Amino acid sequence: QVQLVESGGGLVQAGGSLRLSCAASGRTFSSHAMGWFRQAPGKEREFVAAISWSGGSTYYADSVKGRFTISRDNAKNTGYLQMNSLKPEDTAVYYCAAVRTFAQRLGVRFEEYDYWGQGTQVTVSS
Repeated sequence: QVQLVESGGGLVQAGGSLRLSCAASGRTFSSHAMGWFRQAPGKEREFVAAISWSGGSTYYADSVKGRFTISRDNAKNTGYLQMNSLKPEDTAVYYCAAVRTFAQRLGVRFEEYDYWGQGTQVTVSS
């Protein structure tokens, strides 16, 4: 069982940066791949980025590639999403998710993840 808690959201102007954190409980975080998803009002939850259990593999949605960076520190049981050059269309509730797997392939569908945080709001003003 893994419990996830996101933090770091807030209000930022377009072009600004935020770093989201995802703190995981339990001693098995290092055996879980992690993903970030987001959901804007009236829209479906969409994939943002994913990282393998070791941090050796990452994958990004085209909409954030080159602007967002996903990373993790297994010693601290924490994952991160560094968001730069933010745009108003990045406004959403951001969720971190985890699934126990050592597979190289990273999941991009929310059904592929077993554990979810409560979400943190990111608002980008124009």
